[in-house]
Amino acid sequence: MSFSQFQSFQPIAAIATTPQALQQLQPLCQGLNAILWIPNTLHPLPGTQVYSGSLSEHLATLWSSHRGFIFGLAAGAVVRLIAPLLQHKSSDPAVVVLDQTGKFVISLCSGHQGGADQLTRLVARQLNATPIITGATNALGLPALDLLGLPFGWRQGPGDWTAVSGAIARGEQVNVFQEVGSTLWQTTLPPAHPFDFTPNSEAKFHICISSQRRLSDTIQVQWFPRVLWVGIGCERNTPRALIEKAIEQTLQQYNLAEEAIAGIATLDIKGDEPGLVELCQAKHWPLRTFPSEVLREIKVPNPSKVVEAEVGTPSVAEASALQAAGVKTLFVSKQIYRDQLPSASTSNRIGQAVTVAIAQAEQEYTGRTGQLLLVGIGPGELDQITPAAQTAIVQADVVIGYSLYLDLIRPLFRPGQIVESYPITQERQRGERAIDLAQWGLTVAVVSSGDCGIYGMAGLVFEQLRARSWDGKTPMVQVFPGISALQAAASRVGAPLMHDFCAISLSDLLTPWEVIQNRLKAAAQADFVCILYNPRSRTRTEQLHTAKRIFLEARSGNTPVAMVRSAYRCDEEITITTLEQFNPDAVDMLTTVLIGNQSTGIYENWMITPRGYLGK
Repeated sequence: MSFSQFQSFQPIAAIATTPQALQQLQPLCQGLNAILWIPNTLHPLPGTQVYSGSLSEHLATLWSSHRGFIFGLAAGAVVRLIAPLLQHKSSDPAVVVLDQTGKFVISLCSGHQGGADQLTRLVARQLNATPIITGATNALGLPALDLLGLPFGWRQGPGDWTAVSGAIARGEQVNVFQEVGSTLWQTTLPPAHPFDFTPNSEAKFHICISSQRRLSDTIQVQWFPRVLWVGIGCERNTPRALIEKAIEQTLQQYNLAEEAIAGIATLDIKGDEPGLVELCQAKHWPLRTFPSEVLREIKVPNPSKVVEAEVGTPSVAEASALQAAGVKTLFVSKQIYRDQLPSASTSNRIGQAVTVAIAQAEQEYTGRTGQLLLVGIGPGELDQITPAAQTAIVQADVVIGYSLYLDLIRPLFRPGQIVESYPITQERQRGERAIDLAQWGLTVAVVSSGDCGIYGMAGLVFEQLRARSWDGKTPMVQVFPGISALQAAASRVGAPLMHDFCAISLSDLLTPWEVIQNRLKAAAQADFVCILYNPRSRTRTEQLHTAKRIFLEARSGNTPVAMVRSAYRCDEEITITTLEQFNPDAVDMLTTVLIGNQSTGIYENWMITPRGYLGK
């Protein structure tokens, strides 16, 4: 398990007061890097700490400093313990309860904003338990309203969030007005959703997704995607207060929301401007700087020869805003403020001045470091997928894969999760899409059947990252191995891989057929047990016949051969035969073929390759 999968909930504290709860939570906490607190009546185990006094008093000392709590207590007892500590759903930590048998994980408190629903799903995947989530939107397969924009870095604005959330839970019509920001969230909606996207709707409840403050007489809430890049030009040592006031007045003049600001942009020589740096740090805004040779190439509506003579570019604020936003048209042309008094000209310069311009980007700034999770799902049955791989899928903002594989893992998906399927021939498109989304700031799981690093998507994604001059850090990449097709197939027929073996793909889409033939001949002559991937397709029918002939030239016709189709799936088919009787026409792309070596034998319909232990 990777700690980063639970990083957003750290620090996590767990509480166990019985031996059963201790046994359940201790290995989990070691994997989560969480502290497990126990009373002095229990015998300490590695990773545990003993609290003294009452649990309620000890919990009060932990409450404000932890973002997640996992209790191995009765739900009623936990309710009484946390009741005096609860403040508001926007600030309370996630509270999760694990039953004594470890079969159920319950999201008890702060399910949405605190993340308890998600923590419940992640813990359940680690324990192979059932997550219990009681929220109404979860039952309807809908994304929670107050989490809707979080993957994209949106900021919550004003509104009656409780009323609109209640309307969604009741299935009442809710109008959505969205003029900026990603619409990917719309692709996650189930067919029978309550959202109405038509203009001029007469619905009672509204969701406004905009960079502007739009007041309405209806019951509404506002999300603000961070699409506004504020270009700033200022004189040396301009105080933060003047810069901040200039931005505030510009926003007010054009009815723009501060929450929609993505960041500040300016000339590179202003990158150390104290007032500007201080403001960005206080507001948690990124500060992007550009050299004059870049800015002077940008066409702006209000160039200045005076500015060009001083800093080498006719525009700082306007050009910086356009460059940061990646657009050609300004949302707000430059506004000049002198000692907090706006002016339209640069004449009669008195005191310090700040120039503000705003450009609206087509894609919002997420403010997140993206992740690529390369996940092997094994044969596809949930109990054949590692807990770490399941957790990665649950954690992801986006899951990308071949449609068949996505259908196999559909029970792992959660409401609001973006799922994108691609045909089997579009591996390159899958990789490029995943990288684009991760570079934007999303956490993307790319799933492969079997092991992602064995004829899976991992190698292709790494190649594509290398082609983009990836720095090895951003986006972050994690690889989650799965049970490979060769392992799954072998386990269904016995122990055919107990000695040296090799795997060869018969697909010539990426490898010349002549090369594949040479590999087949070498494997056959070297007496490897051989596993054939991609053995036959609708248009590629002769390669497997050729492979059979090559092996017959080097091995006995009595050599055992196993054909395993859809291992561990509901339509699984297993055939054990000999090399002579093997029929290539009975094979398809969902089949893995195993060819034994000279010592492989069949016993009671099990395929066994001796390792040689009994001869020692």
